Amino acid sequence: MGKVKDGKSRVKDKIKSGSHSLNPDRANGKGGQNMRSKATIDRLNMYKNQKPVRNRSGKIIKAAPFQGWNASGTQARVEPNRKWFGNTRVITQSALQSFQDEMNKAKADPYKLIIKPTNLPTTILNEKAKNERVHLLEFEPFENTFGPKAQRKKPQLATCDLNEYAELVAKKAEEYNAEKDKDLVQDNEGVTDEPMFALFKAGQSKRIWGELYKVIDSSDVIIQVLDARNPDGTRCKQVEAYIKKEKSHKHLIFVLNKCDLVPTWVTQKWVAILSQEHPTLAFHASLTNPFGKGALIQLLRQFGTLHKDRKQISVGFIGYPNTGKSSIINALRKKKVCNVAPIAGETKVWQYITLMKRIFLIDCPGVVYPHGDSETDIVLKGVVRVENIPSPEDHVEEVLRRVKKEFIQRTYKVYEWDDHVDFLEKLAMKTGKLNKGGESNISSAAKMVLNDFQRGKLPYYVRPPGTTDEEEESENKKAIEDAAKNEKIDESIEKLEEQSLQTDIKTETKKKLKKKTLKKVLNVKENKVKKKINYEENKKRKRDNK
Repeated sequence: MGKVKDGKSRVKDKIKSGSHSLNPDRANGKGGQNMRSKATIDRLNMYKNQKPVRNRSGKIIKAAPFQGWNASGTQARVEPNRKWFGNTRVITQSALQSFQDEMNKAKADPYKLIIKPTNLPTTILNEKAKNERVHLLEFEPFENTFGPKAQRKKPQLATCDLNEYAELVAKKAEEYNAEKDKDLVQDNEGVTDEPMFALFKAGQSKRIWGELYKVIDSSDVIIQVLDARNPDGTRCKQVEAYIKKEKSHKHLIFVLNKCDLVPTWVTQKWVAILSQEHPTLAFHASLTNPFGKGALIQLLRQFGTLHKDRKQISVGFIGYPNTGKSSIINALRKKKVCNVAPIAGETKVWQYITLMKRIFLIDCPGVVYPHGDSETDIVLKGVVRVENIPSPEDHVEEVLRRVKKEFIQRTYKVYEWDDHVDFLEKLAMKTGKLNKGGESNISSAAKMVLNDFQRGKLPYYVRPPGTTDEEEESENKKAIEDAAKNEKIDESIEKLEEQSLQTDIKTETKKKLKKKTLKKVLNVKENKVKKKINYEENKKRKRDNK
């Protein structure tokens, strides 16, 4: 019979010399820093050894992991730890207050980032119960709320006696404003406002808001694209508040697109104003000649270095329709990867685009929060496609009010008009937009004007807050003078280039003439030599014949 192995296992005190990957005592080999640690080896052995070890008779020699037991009567003990008796978790009130102040400052500063908020006790800052005020005594007095005379079933009243109640009623009557009372029934004499056309609710559907929340949830850096002509009007402050409250760990950036349509000083002032809230960059989306591309890529790379613990980061583009989100992505990639059009609603669903190995871009359809804007504001912001508007001539009056008269005269060559209808009639006659019978087609002329306004053909911008009319005139004069200087410089450069071209042409013509004269001389010499050779050959033939 074979020998039965004893239940006692021998303990090996010596260091194992094997080079197996499950040996914690092995020497460092080619792996270097990537070799398995003792904790990893123990975890892998736990996965490997799921069954107990038995002898031939079926008796368990070694129990499976986490399935051992102690003999009856033994007392199980927890391993002691020095942290039980240390004061590492104790902090004074002054130190906690200074930590709260510094953390609040860092959170409020848009240019400071908390890299690893999970390793900090940030929950200490959320002291809602400390800051919230209990309004119990405003409804019930102290005597009836606490003590032996407490009445738990007393109704909650703001006053205790009739005099206080009368004073409160009088105070409320003085503060009442009938204009702000939305529940007040008003006599409209049978005339009510027409409900807004469904077209003007573009960008407010549940599907598009679902796409927006997908982009916000899956992106680490959120870029809100604003129109440089009206940055404050194309901001969605409700989405910003949602990100600040619910997704405070995500980074928010402003990008002022279409900065080529406004003067330089306007862009500078808007960047300075918006930079107080979030980092702001000026951008001009173009495949051939973009502006601000290097600064944006450098900023995204800095965010990539901040999140070294992740394999890649995602950058989501959000904003109003027709602000140029897809155009910015195409400019960053130097090729057309997203469908682009100068009309609203071209992007239907979100899509991922690879910018670099560690940076991904997410395109999002345009989203409009219902602010209570009028139909004209919605049209002029570029939210709606012009060809679908039922009565476009109603919105041209606002265009004529916003755009300076000299720009309209220069663009359309129409110099005088009484009102917007007269202007549209003259414009239709000038451009040949006529119906049958020679009547001017006002709607098609209005659509042309609205398209030109949306696409930047008519110069317009919202003046930055804090600028007066005098400052605007002086800045515009400076811009005109700088443009004239630049034109002169360009003209001088063009003249120098023309002169250099003319000199090059002259030198080339001289070289060509020299080559021609040399060719002629060489041809003459060759002809003379050929004649001599022919003459001699003829002489030889005659001699041979004789």
